[in-house]
Amino acid sequence: MKAAFISQPGPPESIQVGELPKPKIGPRDALVQIAATSVNPIDLYIRAGTVTMPLAYPYIIGSDLAGTVVEVGKECTRFQPGARVWGSNQGLLGRQGVTAEFAAVGEDWLYPTPKETTDADAAAIALVGITAHLGLFKHGNLKPGEKVYVPGGSGGVGSIVIQMAKAAGASVATCAGSDDRVELCRGLGADLALNYKTDDIVSELRGFAPEGIDVWFETQREPNLEVSIPLLRRRGRMILTAGRTALPTLPLGSFYTRDCSLFGFAMFNATPQEQRVCADAINAWSIEGKLKPVIGRTMPIDQAAAAHKLLEDNTLGRAGTLHGKIVIELA
Repeated sequence: MKAAFISQPGPPESIQVGELPKPKIGPRDALVQIAATSVNPIDLYIRAGTVTMPLAYPYIIGSDLAGTVVEVGKECTRFQPGARVWGSNQGLLGRQGVTAEFAAVGEDWLYPTPKETTDADAAAIALVGITAHLGLFKHGNLKPGEKVYVPGGSGGVGSIVIQMAKAAGASVATCAGSDDRVELCRGLGADLALNYKTDDIVSELRGFAPEGIDVWFETQREPNLEVSIPLLRRRGRMILTAGRTALPTLPLGSFYTRDCSLFGFAMFNATPQEQRVCADAINAWSIEGKLKPVIGRTMPIDQAAAAHKLLEDNTLGRAGTLHGKIVIELA
């Protein structure tokens, strides 16, 4: 089968595309013919060796998948051959990735793909959708009528946070770095969309939420807690999902005296059962037309290295040449 893989950690150019043996399934695995995958920052970190996880070489890259089940193990009960499925959390913690024509995936990590959802959309929403849901609801305990702020609303996670929070009955503010991306955020449902290059974010947020932000979903690599913590409401919750090397100053006086909470999490620490709760909500909102990923670029598997380079330029290098997700299509 054709696959995109590495033989050792390295730069995007270390990704090879070639033939590997089709994987064999275990009793609780499904063999999925992959139609689409997407690229996430965690994929870059694992490929580069920045995040150390157990890897079996050749290591197939990629954590998100969408495709069709072609074979199931004897202990599988949730899916049969022919079922369209999507999922995430592959390529992590010793599991092989999914940027290949076929992947053996544990049944607990798979979810049914609604007939209304394309494989590209299913792959694009997988990791970012589960991340957004865990942050907003499991950790952020978001309630209808509350106010949410997410910087980077045109990005993979940010665009989903906007839509989920609106679907849950919250008011949402966000920002982006250009006028067209600000308009994109408004189109996703943001009540307040700002250009962080030209607008006074602090002043605008105080007008949006005079009593403070209930849930601040931080997506930036270098969060400024000295600015953001005072903007939280009493008992406000801040969600941190980025900034591996960041060492921000925490204004304790403003934080603890107002009963604020700070939650950091990585979605791959959530159990399959916890993630299935997120997947069920994602499917339901997708069917209702309330949730759709923003896909910035679609590329073939032969351009897997270029896809990693493009995302790396925009996450680490802040090139500003990409919004939304990169999808790699195999069918």
